[in-house]
Formats: sequence, structure tokens, C-alpha cells
Amino acid sequence: MGSVVEKSALIICGDYMEDFEVMVPFQVLQAFGVRVDCVSPTKLPGQKCFTAIHVSLGFEHYSELPGHSFTLNSNFNEVEVGCYDALVIPGGRFTELFSVDDRVLSIVKAFAEAGKPIVTTCHSQLILAAAGLLKGKKCTAFASMKPVIELAGGIWWEQPGITSPFDITTCLKDGNILSSIGWPAHAEILKTLFESMGARIHTTKANSVLFLCGDYVEDYEFNVPFRALQALGCKVDAVTPSKKKGETCVTAIHDDEGAQAFSEKRGHNLVITANWSDVSVYDYDCLVVPGGRSPELLVMNDKAVTLVKEFAEKNRVIAGVGQGQWLLAAAGVLKGKRCACGDGMKVMVKIGGGELEESKGCVSDGKLVTAVGWPALPSFISHLSKLLGLSLSFE
Repeated sequence: MGSVVEKSALIICGDYMEDFEVMVPFQVLQAFGVRVDCVSPTKLPGQKCFTAIHVSLGFEHYSELPGHSFTLNSNFNEVEVGCYDALVIPGGRFTELFSVDDRVLSIVKAFAEAGKPIVTTCHSQLILAAAGLLKGKKCTAFASMKPVIELAGGIWWEQPGITSPFDITTCLKDGNILSSIGWPAHAEILKTLFESMGARIHTTKANSVLFLCGDYVEDYEFNVPFRALQALGCKVDAVTPSKKKGETCVTAIHDDEGAQAFSEKRGHNLVITANWSDVSVYDYDCLVVPGGRSPELLVMNDKAVTLVKEFAEKNRVIAGVGQGQWLLAAAGVLKGKRCACGDGMKVMVKIGGGELEESKGCVSDGKLVTAVGWPALPSFISHLSKLLGLSLSFE
């Protein structure tokens, strides 16, 4: 996306890190030309870390569910802090183990001494405390971290007015320390991180984007582009025909676990932000249809199919990921268009009149953007941003 200066970031990973808190920065930073290295002590490139889904299921405390397996791409023992412009430490239980790992603390201290931005979310502020970096610093985190921050000499700050996880929107910056309660604030986390890395967001106009989803929408395919577009200043809404604003949809995690098809597990909840009756194609510049199993549900709903057709008739940008092509084919918007899709959607694309681009993870054709699935999200976000007149440069 036209970076003036090449930038790089390091993510310190560990087993049972929060799924979104590693994947969202990993993919969004890459979408805008940032090299992202992911490392973990005792593990080598190509090996995997387990991730965890933290979600409220109606109990007193949040629940932890199994997430994706995250593949490391760099060697912890070869980390040179001088080669990076930022450090991201996801939340999750692994931070308890790493808070007493001198090798990890040495890296974190080196980033602090160099004045480079350090992003912490949820529980990873524990590592800052262990490294002695919180003295006199204003910091926020998951509420249970308040005594940790205060005992470490930090100044506790809490976003007012939070009644549910979806109210969490703030990323607090004090010097080079960026802190947040957790993943629901990713739009502000990303925006603040971009600014801290010297980025400038360029836009030709204000953009409004609508995500069309339903229960068991693919977790990454909804959340990663949703937060990325918010970070770029877009107004972004999520809608589904059968639910009202403020209600939730459950998402699905699809992961390669060695079977013939990807496995499916329950993912995070997402909140619907607009009432179906209030949605007008005239209020949005773009429609995004993530994959998962929700398109199979939506294709049986005439209202959903009609909405896609209306976006096409008004020459709006339309984007589909993975199984999202099912709904786009049903609405007739793939005819004569070059499309990227995975094996599971090849038949739908062909009978829908699309032209397969089998060697590409993401394809733009006019005002249509298609991607094979969540592994191609960095390219998908890059293509979609370009069509919307959005870009980001580092100086």
C-alpha cells in the first residue's frame, strides 16, 4: 500500500494467547506493507502455538474456548530489536509464564529503552510489570490487572461506561506504552499503533461499509477486515436480516487440523450494529460478505439476496471472502468476473458465471473483490482499501 519507509513489527507469541489479539495485528499490519515476525521461546519457525477464544457466555467470568493454531514465522533466538519498529504482546495465559522468562523480558526492555511502541492487551501488561516498565505510567488492562499495575508503580486508568465487552473502544497511550482492555478495541489499537509508527492515512472521501453476516460467520473473515476498516476511519456496520441492533451472532473458527476439510469450532461473538429495516444501499459505499456457514443461511433469505443485488445495481464496491461467494453467485454479481475462491466454492463460482483465478489468493475485477479465505486477508484488505480510495504510508 505504498509505504515510503519499510517498517517491521515483532509479535511475541505463546500457547493460549488470545486468538484475535495475535491475528488481527498480524494480518492488518501486513496488509499495509509492514513485515511482521512472530516468535516464541522454545519454538521454531513453522511450529504452532495454540490460541484461545475469550468470550462471554453468560457466566460470572469470561469463558476460554480453543482457537486457531497459529504458525510462527521467525526464530526467537535470532531476534534483533534494532530491526523492528514496534512490539506487540497479545493477551492470554501464556503471559504468566513469560513474565518470569528473562529472555522475553530482555527483549521487552530493549524495545522500551529504544522508545519503540509496545502494544499490550488484556493480561500482557503483566510482562511490562515484570520488566519494571510501568513506574509512573498510566495504563489500562482487564480489570483483574488493576492491582498488578498499581503494585508495579503504574497509574490505573479504566474506560468509563463499559457494560459489555462490546463497549470497549479505547487504546491508552503513555509514551511508548500502548494498552487496552482487549480485542474489542482493535480499531483504536491499530489506529494508535499506526500513528506511533509514523503512519499517515490517506483518503479521497469518507467511506461507509456494511458487513452482511449471520450465525456461524467465519471469525477472522468478519473481524479482521471489520477492525482494519474502522482503524482507517470508515464507518462500519454489521447487519443480518433476522436480528436487531445490539443482538449478537456466534462466529465459527475454521482451521486446518489435518483432515480433508477444515475443522469448525465456536468462535467469538459479534454484535449487530444496525437494524435491517434501517439499512439503505444509499448510505454505504461497500458491501462485504464474509465466509463461514452464514452465507448458506443468507442465500435462503430473499431479503439478503436482494440487498446484494441492490449494491450491484448502484455500482457499489462488493467484496466476498471464502464461502461468501455462495451469496454473491446467487445474487448474480459474479457473472463475467474474475474471482478468487477455494476448492469448496469453485463449482458455485463456475455455475454463477465467474472466471476462476486459481493461482491467486485475492482478485479485484472492477468493483468486485474476492478472496479464497482468511489466509488471504492481508491481500483482501489491501485490494479493498484501494478500491475505497484508502491508503497508508509510513514516513
